[in-house]
Amino acid sequence: MASVLVTGASRGIGLELTRHYAEQGWRVYATCRSPGESQPLAELAQAHPSLSVHRLDVTDHATIEALAEELAGQPLDVLINNAGIGGGRPVIGRLDYPLFDRILATNVVGPAKMVDAFLPHVEASDLRKIVCISSSLGSITTAKGGSYLYRSSKSALNMLMRSMAHDLVERGVILTLLSPGVVDTDFTRYAAIPKIAPDVSARGLVATIDRLTLEDAGCFIRYNGEIVPW
Repeated sequence: MASVLVTGASRGIGLELTRHYAEQGWRVYATCRSPGESQPLAELAQAHPSLSVHRLDVTDHATIEALAEELAGQPLDVLINNAGIGGGRPVIGRLDYPLFDRILATNVVGPAKMVDAFLPHVEASDLRKIVCISSSLGSITTAKGGSYLYRSSKSALNMLMRSMAHDLVERGVILTLLSPGVVDTDFTRYAAIPKIAPDVSARGLVATIDRLTLEDAGCFIRYNGEIVPW
Protein backbone atom coordinates (compact mmCIF):
# COMPACT_ATOMS: atom_id res chain seq x y z
CA MET A 1 0.00 0.00 0.00
CA ALA A 2 1.46 3.36 -1.04
CA SER A 3 1.56 6.02 1.66
CA VAL A 4 1.23 9.80 1.77
CA LEU A 5 1.49 12.45 4.49
CA VAL A 6 -0.39 15.72 3.98
CA THR A 7 0.10 18.82 6.14
CA GLY A 8 -2.75 21.32 6.49
CA ALA A 9 -5.25 18.54 5.82
CA SER A 10 -8.22 19.96 7.71
CA ARG A 11 -9.63 22.14 4.93
CA GLY A 12 -9.22 23.49 1.42
CA ILE A 13 -6.71 21.88 -0.90
CA GLY A 14 -5.21 19.77 1.88
CA LEU A 15 -8.57 18.22 2.68
CA GLU A 16 -9.26 17.47 -0.97
CA LEU A 17 -5.83 15.91 -1.47
CA THR A 18 -6.47 13.77 1.60
CA ARG A 19 -9.84 12.72 0.20
CA HIS A 20 -8.44 11.78 -3.21
CA TYR A 21 -5.62 9.67 -1.81
CA ALA A 22 -7.91 7.94 0.68
CA GLU A 23 -10.39 7.09 -2.06
CA GLN A 24 -7.53 5.63 -4.12
CA GLY A 25 -6.73 3.27 -1.26
CA TRP A 26 -3.50 4.88 -0.07
CA ARG A 27 -2.29 4.82 3.52
CA VAL A 28 -2.91 8.46 4.42
CA TYR A 29 -1.43 10.39 7.34
CA ALA A 30 -3.51 13.56 7.53
CA THR A 31 -2.06 16.28 9.75
CA CYS A 32 -3.31 19.61 11.00
CA ARG A 33 -3.04 21.91 14.01
CA SER A 34 -6.43 21.10 15.56
CA PRO A 35 -7.80 17.74 14.39
CA GLY A 36 -10.82 17.92 16.67
CA GLU A 37 -12.09 21.04 14.91
CA SER A 38 -12.45 19.54 11.42
CA GLN A 39 -15.65 17.54 11.03
CA PRO A 40 -15.01 16.82 7.32
CA LEU A 41 -11.62 15.30 8.18
CA ALA A 42 -13.13 13.24 10.98
CA GLU A 43 -15.79 11.92 8.60
CA LEU A 44 -13.12 10.97 6.06
CA ALA A 45 -11.22 9.07 8.74
CA GLN A 46 -14.39 7.18 9.71
CA ALA A 47 -15.05 6.23 6.09
CA HIS A 48 -11.48 5.15 5.31
CA PRO A 49 -9.68 2.88 7.80
CA SER A 50 -6.38 3.51 6.01
CA LEU A 51 -6.56 7.21 6.95
CA SER A 52 -5.30 8.44 10.31
CA VAL A 53 -5.38 11.98 11.65
CA HIS A 54 -2.45 13.47 13.57
CA ARG A 55 -1.89 16.78 15.33
CA LEU A 56 0.99 18.67 13.77
CA ASP A 57 1.79 22.38 13.67
CA VAL A 58 4.56 23.13 11.17
CA THR A 59 5.67 26.10 13.30
CA ASP A 60 6.03 23.83 16.35
CA HIS A 61 9.05 21.72 15.53
CA ALA A 62 8.51 19.50 18.56
CA THR A 63 5.24 18.22 17.04
CA ILE A 64 7.05 17.49 13.76
CA GLU A 65 9.76 15.57 15.54
CA ALA A 66 7.21 13.68 17.64
CA LEU A 67 5.27 12.50 14.59
CA ALA A 68 8.46 11.57 12.74
CA GLU A 69 9.41 9.45 15.75
CA GLU A 70 5.93 7.92 15.94
CA LEU A 71 6.20 6.90 12.29
CA ALA A 72 9.81 5.73 12.56
CA GLY A 73 10.38 2.76 10.27
CA GLN A 74 7.27 3.54 8.19
CA PRO A 75 8.06 4.25 4.51
CA LEU A 76 6.47 7.41 3.14
CA ASP A 77 6.02 7.42 -0.63
CA VAL A 78 4.81 11.01 -0.91
CA LEU A 79 5.27 13.89 1.52
CA ILE A 80 3.04 16.87 0.70
CA ASN A 81 3.93 20.16 2.39
CA ASN A 82 0.62 21.93 1.96
CA ALA A 83 0.13 23.88 5.21
CA GLY A 84 0.41 27.63 4.72
CA ILE A 85 -1.04 30.99 5.68
CA GLY A 86 -1.78 34.16 3.73
CA GLY A 87 -0.54 37.66 4.24
CA GLY A 88 -3.69 39.76 4.31
CA ARG A 89 -3.63 43.07 2.43
CA PRO A 90 -0.32 44.72 3.37
CA VAL A 91 0.10 48.46 2.89
CA ILE A 92 3.50 50.11 2.55
CA GLY A 93 4.13 52.12 5.70
CA ARG A 94 1.93 49.86 7.81
CA LEU A 95 3.40 46.39 7.28
CA ASP A 96 2.64 43.85 10.00
CA TYR A 97 6.06 42.46 10.91
CA PRO A 98 4.91 39.98 13.56
CA LEU A 99 2.58 38.55 10.89
CA PHE A 100 5.50 38.48 8.46
CA ASP A 101 7.46 36.37 10.96
CA ARG A 102 4.52 33.92 11.28
CA ILE A 103 4.18 33.65 7.50
CA LEU A 104 7.85 32.86 7.03
CA ALA A 105 7.78 30.37 9.91
CA THR A 106 4.77 28.60 8.38
CA ASN A 107 5.41 28.86 4.64
CA VAL A 108 9.21 28.52 4.53
CA VAL A 109 10.78 27.22 7.74
CA GLY A 110 8.00 24.70 8.42
CA PRO A 111 8.37 22.87 5.10
CA ALA A 112 12.16 22.82 5.55
CA LYS A 113 11.74 21.15 8.94
CA MET A 114 9.30 18.64 7.46
CA VAL A 115 11.82 17.64 4.80
CA ASP A 116 14.53 17.34 7.46
CA ALA A 117 12.40 15.21 9.78
CA PHE A 118 10.72 12.93 7.24
CA LEU A 119 13.50 12.43 4.70
CA PRO A 120 14.41 9.01 6.18
CA HIS A 121 10.78 7.91 5.77
CA VAL A 122 10.71 9.09 2.14
CA GLU A 123 14.05 7.45 1.34
CA ALA A 124 12.73 4.15 2.69
CA SER A 125 9.78 4.18 0.24
CA ASP A 126 9.36 3.07 -3.35
CA LEU A 127 8.21 6.36 -4.88
CA ARG A 128 10.44 8.80 -2.94
CA LYS A 129 8.53 12.00 -3.68
CA ILE A 130 8.34 15.30 -1.78
CA VAL A 131 5.93 17.98 -2.97
CA CYS A 132 5.66 21.55 -1.71
CA ILE A 133 2.50 23.48 -2.52
CA SER A 134 3.67 26.88 -3.68
CA SER A 135 1.88 29.61 -5.62
CA SER A 136 2.27 31.48 -8.89
CA LEU A 137 2.33 34.58 -6.69
CA GLY A 138 5.84 33.46 -5.75
CA SER A 139 6.98 33.88 -9.35
CA ILE A 140 9.44 36.78 -9.59
CA THR A 141 9.11 36.84 -13.38
CA THR A 142 5.37 37.58 -13.29
CA ALA A 143 5.23 39.53 -10.00
CA LYS A 144 2.98 42.56 -9.70
CA GLY A 145 2.09 44.82 -6.78
CA GLY A 146 0.54 43.83 -3.46
CA SER A 147 0.61 40.62 -1.41
CA TYR A 148 4.22 41.38 -0.41
CA LEU A 149 4.36 39.10 2.58
CA TYR A 150 2.77 36.08 0.94
CA ARG A 151 4.58 36.54 -2.38
CA SER A 152 7.99 36.78 -0.72
CA SER A 153 7.35 33.70 1.44
CA LYS A 154 6.52 31.61 -1.62
CA SER A 155 9.53 32.97 -3.52
CA ALA A 156 11.71 31.99 -0.57
CA LEU A 157 10.08 28.54 -0.47
CA ASN A 158 10.76 28.13 -4.19
CA MET A 159 14.45 28.95 -3.85
CA LEU A 160 14.88 26.80 -0.75
CA MET A 161 13.23 23.74 -2.24
CA ARG A 162 14.79 24.12 -5.71
CA SER A 163 18.19 24.13 -4.05
CA MET A 164 17.34 21.17 -1.81
CA ALA A 165 15.99 19.30 -4.83
CA HIS A 166 19.35 19.40 -6.59
CA ASP A 167 21.03 17.77 -3.61
CA LEU A 168 18.31 15.18 -3.06
CA VAL A 169 18.41 13.95 -6.67
CA GLU A 170 21.70 12.31 -5.79
CA ARG A 171 19.79 10.31 -3.17
CA GLY A 172 17.03 9.30 -5.57
CA VAL A 173 14.43 11.67 -4.05
CA ILE A 174 12.14 13.77 -6.26
CA LEU A 175 11.38 17.17 -4.69
CA THR A 176 9.04 19.36 -6.73
CA LEU A 177 7.11 22.60 -6.28
CA LEU A 178 3.47 22.62 -7.39
CA SER A 179 1.04 25.48 -7.86
CA PRO A 180 -2.59 24.52 -7.16
CA GLY A 181 -4.07 27.36 -9.20
CA VAL A 182 -6.47 29.93 -7.76
CA VAL A 183 -8.73 27.63 -5.76
CA ASP A 184 -12.15 28.61 -4.43
CA THR A 185 -11.51 28.28 -0.68
CA ASP A 186 -11.56 30.53 2.39
CA PHE A 187 -7.95 31.33 1.55
CA THR A 188 -8.96 33.18 -1.66
CA ARG A 189 -12.34 34.55 -0.62
CA TYR A 190 -11.26 38.18 -1.20
CA ALA A 191 -9.73 37.56 -4.63
CA ALA A 192 -12.12 38.84 -7.30
CA ILE A 193 -10.71 36.64 -10.06
CA PRO A 194 -11.78 33.38 -11.71
CA LYS A 195 -11.26 30.35 -9.47
CA ILE A 196 -11.34 26.59 -9.78
CA ALA A 197 -13.03 24.12 -7.45
CA PRO A 198 -10.86 22.40 -4.79
CA ASP A 199 -11.72 19.03 -6.33
CA VAL A 200 -10.45 20.13 -9.75
CA SER A 201 -7.19 21.37 -8.27
CA ALA A 202 -6.70 18.26 -6.13
CA ARG A 203 -7.34 15.88 -9.03
CA GLY A 204 -4.84 17.78 -11.16
CA LEU A 205 -2.25 17.82 -8.38
CA VAL A 206 -2.60 14.09 -7.71
CA ALA A 207 -2.26 13.30 -11.42
CA THR A 208 0.79 15.53 -11.70
CA ILE A 209 2.38 13.95 -8.62
CA ASP A 210 1.78 10.50 -10.12
CA ARG A 211 3.73 11.52 -13.24
CA LEU A 212 6.74 13.05 -11.47
CA THR A 213 10.17 11.61 -12.25
CA LEU A 214 13.69 12.63 -11.25
CA GLU A 215 13.73 14.93 -14.29
CA ASP A 216 11.04 17.01 -12.56
CA ALA A 217 13.11 17.54 -9.41
CA GLY A 218 13.40 21.24 -8.63
CA CYS A 219 10.73 22.21 -11.18
CA PHE A 220 7.80 24.59 -10.56
CA ILE A 221 4.65 23.06 -12.08
CA ARG A 222 0.96 24.00 -12.18
CA TYR A 223 -1.72 21.54 -11.13
CA ASN A 224 -2.44 20.96 -14.82
CA GLY A 225 1.14 20.06 -15.69
CA GLU A 226 2.21 23.43 -17.11
CA ILE A 227 5.56 24.94 -16.06
CA VAL A 228 5.35 28.08 -13.92
CA PRO A 229 7.94 30.80 -14.69
CA TRP A 230 10.37 31.48 -11.85
